[in-house]
Amino acid sequence: MADTPHGGHGRPPTRGQRWAAFRRSPLLPAVVLVLILAAAAGLFAGSYTYSMANPTPHSIPTAVVGAYRQERGRAFLDGMEEALDASVKVRAYDSAARARRAVAEQEVFAVLDLRDGGRSAVLDVSGASGVSVAQVLAEAASAVGRRTGVAVTVRDVRPLQPGDPRGLAIFYVSLAAVIIGFVGAIQLSVHARALTPPERIVFTAAYALLGGFAIAAAVDWLLGALDLPFVESWLILALTMFASGMVFTMFNTLMGRWAMLPTWGLMVLLGNPSSGGAVSWPLLPSALGVIGRWLPPGASVSAQHTAVYFPGHQHAFPFLVLAGWALVSCAVFWTWRHRHPGGRERRPAHAAS
Repeated sequence: MADTPHGGHGRPPTRGQRWAAFRRSPLLPAVVLVLILAAAAGLFAGSYTYSMANPTPHSIPTAVVGAYRQERGRAFLDGMEEALDASVKVRAYDSAARARRAVAEQEVFAVLDLRDGGRSAVLDVSGASGVSVAQVLAEAASAVGRRTGVAVTVRDVRPLQPGDPRGLAIFYVSLAAVIIGFVGAIQLSVHARALTPPERIVFTAAYALLGGFAIAAAVDWLLGALDLPFVESWLILALTMFASGMVFTMFNTLMGRWAMLPTWGLMVLLGNPSSGGAVSWPLLPSALGVIGRWLPPGASVSAQHTAVYFPGHQHAFPFLVLAGWALVSCAVFWTWRHRHPGGRERRPAHAAS
Protein backbone atom coordinates (compact mmCIF):
# COMPACT_ATOMS: atom_id res chain seq x y z
CA MET A 1 0.00 0.00 0.00
CA ALA A 2 1.35 3.44 -0.91
CA ASP A 3 2.15 5.80 1.90
CA THR A 4 -0.44 8.51 2.40
CA PRO A 5 0.56 11.94 3.58
CA HIS A 6 -0.37 12.66 7.13
CA GLY A 7 0.07 15.48 9.62
CA GLY A 8 1.10 19.08 8.89
CA HIS A 9 3.83 18.03 6.45
CA GLY A 10 1.35 16.34 4.15
CA ARG A 11 -1.00 19.26 3.64
CA PRO A 12 -0.56 21.41 0.53
CA PRO A 13 0.46 25.01 1.36
CA THR A 14 -2.35 27.45 1.79
CA ARG A 15 -2.77 30.54 -0.39
CA GLY A 16 -1.39 32.71 2.40
CA GLN A 17 1.67 30.49 2.77
CA ARG A 18 2.32 30.53 -0.98
CA TRP A 19 2.04 34.33 -1.00
CA ALA A 20 4.40 34.62 1.97
CA ALA A 21 6.93 32.36 0.23
CA PHE A 22 6.60 34.38 -2.97
CA ARG A 23 7.21 37.64 -1.11
CA ARG A 24 10.39 36.22 0.45
CA SER A 25 11.67 34.95 -2.88
CA PRO A 26 13.54 36.98 -5.53
CA LEU A 27 10.56 36.51 -7.84
CA LEU A 28 8.54 39.40 -6.35
CA PRO A 29 11.08 42.16 -7.06
CA ALA A 30 11.68 40.61 -10.50
CA VAL A 31 7.96 40.77 -11.33
CA VAL A 32 7.77 44.35 -10.03
CA LEU A 33 10.76 45.31 -12.18
CA VAL A 34 9.18 43.77 -15.28
CA LEU A 35 6.05 45.87 -14.77
CA ILE A 36 8.04 49.02 -13.97
CA LEU A 37 10.28 48.62 -17.01
CA ALA A 38 7.30 48.09 -19.30
CA ALA A 39 5.62 51.20 -17.94
CA ALA A 40 8.89 53.17 -18.15
CA ALA A 41 9.31 52.23 -21.81
CA GLY A 42 5.88 53.59 -22.66
CA LEU A 43 6.35 56.72 -20.58
CA PHE A 44 9.78 57.35 -22.09
CA ALA A 45 8.48 57.15 -25.64
CA GLY A 46 5.34 59.09 -24.76
CA SER A 47 7.10 61.96 -22.99
CA TYR A 48 9.54 62.58 -25.83
CA THR A 49 6.89 62.18 -28.52
CA TYR A 50 4.50 64.53 -26.72
CA SER A 51 7.07 67.29 -26.37
CA MET A 52 9.19 66.92 -29.51
CA ALA A 53 7.36 65.12 -32.30
CA ASN A 54 5.13 68.03 -33.36
CA PRO A 55 6.53 71.31 -32.02
CA THR A 56 4.10 74.19 -32.40
CA PRO A 57 4.52 77.81 -31.33
CA HIS A 58 2.88 78.80 -28.06
CA SER A 59 4.53 82.10 -27.13
CA ILE A 60 7.30 83.75 -29.17
CA PRO A 61 8.41 87.13 -27.81
CA THR A 62 9.31 89.30 -30.81
CA ALA A 63 10.62 92.86 -30.82
CA VAL A 64 9.15 95.37 -33.27
CA VAL A 65 10.57 98.75 -34.30
CA GLY A 66 9.84 101.25 -37.04
CA ALA A 67 6.48 101.75 -38.73
CA TYR A 68 4.53 99.10 -36.81
CA ARG A 69 1.81 101.63 -35.91
CA GLN A 70 1.03 102.56 -39.50
CA GLU A 71 -1.67 100.82 -41.48
CA ARG A 72 0.58 98.48 -43.48
CA GLY A 73 2.65 97.73 -40.43
CA ARG A 74 -0.43 96.83 -38.37
CA ALA A 75 -1.72 94.66 -41.24
CA PHE A 76 1.60 92.79 -41.36
CA LEU A 77 1.62 92.20 -37.59
CA ASP A 78 -1.99 91.04 -37.70
CA GLY A 79 -1.04 88.63 -40.48
CA MET A 80 1.86 87.27 -38.41
CA GLU A 81 -0.41 86.68 -35.41
CA GLU A 82 -2.96 84.95 -37.62
CA ALA A 83 -0.32 82.79 -39.32
CA LEU A 84 1.13 81.70 -35.97
CA ASP A 85 -2.22 81.38 -34.21
CA ALA A 86 -1.64 84.45 -31.99
CA SER A 87 1.65 82.99 -30.73
CA VAL A 88 3.71 86.09 -31.49
CA LYS A 89 4.02 88.28 -28.40
CA VAL A 90 4.94 91.70 -29.75
CA ARG A 91 7.20 93.94 -27.69
CA ALA A 92 7.73 97.42 -29.03
CA TYR A 93 11.14 99.12 -28.73
CA ASP A 94 12.01 102.70 -29.57
CA SER A 95 15.25 101.80 -31.36
CA ALA A 96 16.80 98.89 -33.23
CA ALA A 97 19.80 98.96 -30.89
CA ARG A 98 17.64 98.30 -27.83
CA ALA A 99 15.80 95.57 -29.67
CA ARG A 100 19.08 93.85 -30.59
CA ARG A 101 20.19 94.13 -26.96
CA ALA A 102 16.98 92.33 -25.99
CA VAL A 103 17.95 89.53 -28.40
CA ALA A 104 21.36 89.28 -26.73
CA GLU A 105 19.70 89.09 -23.32
CA GLN A 106 17.40 86.37 -24.72
CA GLU A 107 14.31 88.40 -23.89
CA VAL A 108 13.05 88.18 -27.49
CA PHE A 109 13.68 85.72 -30.31
CA ALA A 110 13.66 88.13 -33.25
CA VAL A 111 13.47 91.78 -34.26
CA LEU A 112 10.95 92.93 -36.87
CA ASP A 113 11.86 96.31 -38.36
CA LEU A 114 9.03 97.76 -40.47
CA ARG A 115 10.32 100.37 -42.92
CA ASP A 116 9.04 102.70 -45.64
CA GLY A 117 5.69 103.15 -43.94
CA GLY A 118 5.29 99.40 -43.64
CA ARG A 119 5.96 98.62 -47.32
CA SER A 120 9.11 96.65 -46.44
CA ALA A 121 10.27 94.72 -43.42
CA VAL A 122 13.54 93.28 -42.13
CA LEU A 123 13.21 90.29 -39.84
CA ASP A 124 16.34 89.65 -37.80
CA VAL A 125 16.05 86.14 -36.38
CA SER A 126 18.42 84.50 -33.93
CA GLY A 127 19.27 80.96 -34.91
CA ALA A 128 21.25 80.61 -31.69
CA SER A 129 18.12 81.41 -29.67
CA GLY A 130 16.39 78.43 -31.24
CA VAL A 131 16.76 77.26 -34.81
CA SER A 132 13.24 75.85 -34.85
CA VAL A 133 11.77 79.16 -33.68
CA ALA A 134 13.81 81.11 -36.22
CA GLN A 135 12.57 78.82 -38.98
CA VAL A 136 8.94 79.20 -37.92
CA LEU A 137 9.22 82.99 -37.84
CA ALA A 138 11.05 83.21 -41.17
CA GLU A 139 8.51 81.01 -42.97
CA ALA A 140 5.55 82.89 -41.50
CA ALA A 141 7.04 86.33 -42.31
CA SER A 142 7.73 85.38 -45.93
CA ALA A 143 4.21 84.01 -46.41
CA VAL A 144 2.56 87.02 -44.76
CA GLY A 145 4.74 89.40 -46.78
CA ARG A 146 3.59 87.85 -50.05
CA ARG A 147 -0.04 88.05 -48.95
CA THR A 148 0.09 91.66 -47.74
CA GLY A 149 2.45 93.05 -50.37
CA VAL A 150 5.29 93.73 -47.92
CA ALA A 151 8.83 93.01 -49.12
CA VAL A 152 10.41 90.91 -46.37
CA THR A 153 14.13 90.38 -45.85
CA VAL A 154 15.18 87.71 -43.35
CA ARG A 155 18.60 87.79 -41.68
CA ASP A 156 20.13 85.53 -39.05
CA VAL A 157 21.95 87.90 -36.73
CA ARG A 158 22.99 85.18 -34.24
CA PRO A 159 23.77 82.11 -36.34
CA LEU A 160 24.69 78.72 -34.96
CA GLN A 161 28.26 77.49 -35.19
CA PRO A 162 29.20 75.51 -38.33
CA GLY A 163 29.74 72.32 -36.34
CA ASP A 164 26.28 72.59 -34.78
CA PRO A 165 23.93 73.40 -37.69
CA ARG A 166 20.78 72.17 -35.93
CA GLY A 167 21.65 73.50 -32.48
CA LEU A 168 21.54 70.05 -30.87
CA ALA A 169 25.12 69.73 -29.66
CA ILE A 170 24.44 71.59 -26.42
CA PHE A 171 21.46 69.33 -25.74
CA TYR A 172 23.64 66.26 -26.24
CA VAL A 173 26.47 67.42 -23.97
CA SER A 174 23.99 68.39 -21.25
CA LEU A 175 22.19 65.06 -21.66
CA ALA A 176 25.51 63.26 -21.21
CA ALA A 177 26.25 65.20 -18.03
CA VAL A 178 22.80 64.47 -16.57
CA ILE A 179 22.79 60.74 -17.31
CA ILE A 180 26.43 60.03 -16.40
CA GLY A 181 25.86 62.13 -13.28
CA PHE A 182 23.26 59.82 -11.77
CA VAL A 183 24.72 56.64 -13.32
CA GLY A 184 27.98 57.49 -11.56
CA ALA A 185 26.13 57.76 -8.24
CA ILE A 186 24.48 54.39 -8.92
CA GLN A 187 27.87 52.82 -9.55
CA LEU A 188 29.27 54.30 -6.34
CA SER A 189 26.34 52.81 -4.45
CA VAL A 190 27.07 49.37 -5.96
CA HIS A 191 30.86 49.18 -6.18
CA ALA A 192 31.87 51.58 -3.37
CA ARG A 193 29.04 50.87 -0.98
CA ALA A 194 31.19 51.33 2.12
CA LEU A 195 31.97 55.00 1.44
CA THR A 196 31.13 57.27 4.36
CA PRO A 197 28.80 60.23 3.66
CA PRO A 198 31.63 62.80 3.34
CA GLU A 199 33.58 60.43 1.09
CA ARG A 200 30.50 59.84 -1.08
CA ILE A 201 30.02 63.58 -1.63
CA VAL A 202 33.74 64.08 -2.37
CA PHE A 203 33.89 61.25 -4.90
CA THR A 204 30.69 62.47 -6.57
CA ALA A 205 32.31 65.89 -6.95
CA ALA A 206 35.51 64.24 -8.24
CA TYR A 207 33.87 62.30 -11.06
CA ALA A 208 31.73 65.34 -11.88
CA LEU A 209 34.83 67.51 -12.36
CA LEU A 210 36.67 64.90 -14.41
CA GLY A 211 33.56 63.95 -16.39
CA GLY A 212 32.71 67.55 -17.19
CA PHE A 213 36.26 68.09 -18.42
CA ALA A 214 36.08 64.94 -20.57
CA ILE A 215 32.78 65.98 -22.19
CA ALA A 216 34.00 69.50 -22.97
CA ALA A 217 37.33 68.23 -24.31
CA ALA A 218 35.67 65.62 -26.54
CA VAL A 219 33.17 68.07 -28.04
CA ASP A 220 35.58 70.99 -28.48
CA TRP A 221 39.15 69.70 -28.81
CA LEU A 222 38.54 66.23 -30.27
CA LEU A 223 35.48 66.68 -32.50
CA GLY A 224 35.48 70.45 -33.03
CA ALA A 225 31.68 70.45 -32.99
CA LEU A 226 31.51 73.51 -30.73
CA ASP A 227 33.92 76.30 -29.94
CA LEU A 228 33.36 76.37 -26.19
CA PRO A 229 34.33 78.96 -23.60
CA PHE A 230 36.16 76.01 -22.10
CA VAL A 231 36.41 76.77 -18.40
CA GLU A 232 32.84 78.08 -18.12
CA SER A 233 31.40 75.16 -20.10
CA TRP A 234 33.46 72.68 -18.08
CA LEU A 235 32.19 74.07 -14.77
CA ILE A 236 28.57 74.08 -15.99
CA LEU A 237 28.90 70.41 -16.97
CA ALA A 238 30.59 69.56 -13.68
CA LEU A 239 27.86 71.28 -11.65
CA THR A 240 25.23 69.46 -13.73
CA MET A 241 26.85 66.07 -13.11
CA PHE A 242 27.24 66.76 -9.39
CA ALA A 243 23.63 67.88 -9.01
CA SER A 244 22.38 64.84 -10.94
CA GLY A 245 24.52 62.47 -8.89
CA MET A 246 23.41 63.95 -5.60
CA VAL A 247 19.76 63.81 -6.66
CA PHE A 248 20.09 60.03 -7.02
CA THR A 249 21.97 59.85 -3.70
CA MET A 250 19.14 61.78 -2.03
CA PHE A 251 16.49 59.44 -3.41
CA ASN A 252 18.64 56.44 -2.51
CA THR A 253 18.66 57.70 1.07
CA LEU A 254 14.90 58.19 1.14
CA MET A 255 13.76 55.22 -0.97
CA GLY A 256 16.57 52.67 -0.94
CA ARG A 257 16.77 50.34 -3.93
CA TRP A 258 13.86 52.05 -5.74
CA ALA A 259 15.72 55.37 -5.99
CA MET A 260 16.14 54.95 -9.74
CA LEU A 261 12.41 55.48 -10.30
CA PRO A 262 12.11 59.11 -9.14
CA THR A 263 15.58 59.94 -10.50
CA TRP A 264 14.73 58.64 -13.98
CA GLY A 265 11.33 60.28 -13.89
CA LEU A 266 12.66 63.67 -12.83
CA MET A 267 15.78 63.81 -14.98
CA VAL A 268 14.91 61.82 -18.11
CA LEU A 269 11.14 61.52 -18.50
CA LEU A 270 10.40 65.11 -17.45
CA GLY A 271 13.68 67.04 -17.37
CA ASN A 272 15.24 66.29 -20.74
CA PRO A 273 12.15 66.76 -22.98
CA SER A 274 11.39 70.07 -21.22
CA SER A 275 14.99 71.32 -21.23
CA GLY A 276 14.61 73.40 -24.41
CA GLY A 277 17.67 71.73 -25.92
CA ALA A 278 16.10 69.68 -28.71
CA VAL A 279 13.00 71.88 -29.11
CA SER A 280 13.02 75.51 -27.98
CA TRP A 281 10.81 76.44 -25.05
CA PRO A 282 8.36 78.56 -27.14
CA LEU A 283 7.54 75.45 -29.19
CA LEU A 284 7.02 73.13 -26.22
CA PRO A 285 3.66 72.58 -24.53
CA SER A 286 3.26 75.53 -22.17
CA ALA A 287 3.52 73.59 -18.91
CA LEU A 288 6.72 71.86 -19.98
CA GLY A 289 8.25 75.16 -21.04
CA VAL A 290 7.73 76.52 -17.52
CA ILE A 291 8.70 73.40 -15.60
CA GLY A 292 11.85 72.81 -17.63
CA ARG A 293 13.55 75.97 -16.38
CA TRP A 294 13.38 74.69 -12.79
CA LEU A 295 14.92 71.27 -13.42
CA PRO A 296 18.65 70.45 -13.73
CA PRO A 297 18.57 69.47 -17.44
CA GLY A 298 16.84 72.70 -18.45
CA ALA A 299 19.09 74.82 -16.25
CA SER A 300 22.17 73.13 -17.71
CA VAL A 301 21.04 73.66 -21.32
CA SER A 302 20.19 77.29 -20.61
CA ALA A 303 23.52 78.09 -18.92
CA GLN A 304 25.55 76.28 -21.59
CA HIS A 305 23.57 77.85 -24.43
CA THR A 306 24.19 81.35 -23.10
CA ALA A 307 27.87 80.65 -22.46
CA VAL A 308 28.42 79.46 -26.05
CA TYR A 309 26.19 81.78 -28.07
CA PHE A 310 25.60 84.85 -25.89
CA PRO A 311 28.91 85.53 -24.10
CA GLY A 312 28.76 88.46 -21.73
CA HIS A 313 25.02 88.00 -21.16
CA GLN A 314 25.01 85.07 -18.75
CA HIS A 315 22.10 84.84 -16.31
CA ALA A 316 22.29 83.77 -12.67
CA PHE A 317 19.02 81.83 -12.66
CA PRO A 318 20.19 78.53 -14.24
CA PHE A 319 23.19 78.42 -11.89
CA LEU A 320 20.91 79.02 -8.90
CA VAL A 321 18.68 76.16 -10.07
CA LEU A 322 21.63 73.74 -10.40
CA ALA A 323 23.16 74.86 -7.12
CA GLY A 324 19.77 74.64 -5.40
CA TRP A 325 19.22 71.02 -6.48
CA ALA A 326 22.76 70.14 -5.44
CA LEU A 327 22.48 71.79 -2.02
CA VAL A 328 19.03 70.40 -1.23
CA SER A 329 20.12 66.92 -2.26
CA CYS A 330 23.26 67.13 -0.14
CA ALA A 331 21.28 68.45 2.82
CA VAL A 332 18.69 65.67 2.63
CA PHE A 333 21.40 63.03 2.23
CA TRP A 334 23.39 64.41 5.16
CA THR A 335 20.38 64.80 7.44
CA TRP A 336 19.20 61.22 6.89
CA ARG A 337 22.61 59.69 6.14
CA HIS A 338 21.94 56.94 8.70
CA ARG A 339 19.23 55.65 6.35
CA HIS A 340 21.52 55.41 3.32
CA PRO A 341 22.14 51.76 2.41
CA GLY A 342 25.91 52.34 2.19
CA GLY A 343 28.57 53.49 4.63
CA ARG A 344 30.70 51.78 7.24
CA GLU A 345 31.14 52.01 10.96
CA ARG A 346 34.26 53.60 12.37
CA ARG A 347 35.52 51.83 15.47
CA PRO A 348 38.62 52.41 17.61
CA ALA A 349 41.55 50.09 16.91
CA HIS A 350 41.26 48.32 20.29
CA ALA A 351 37.56 47.61 19.67
CA ALA A 352 38.25 46.07 16.28
CA SER A 353 40.44 43.42 17.88
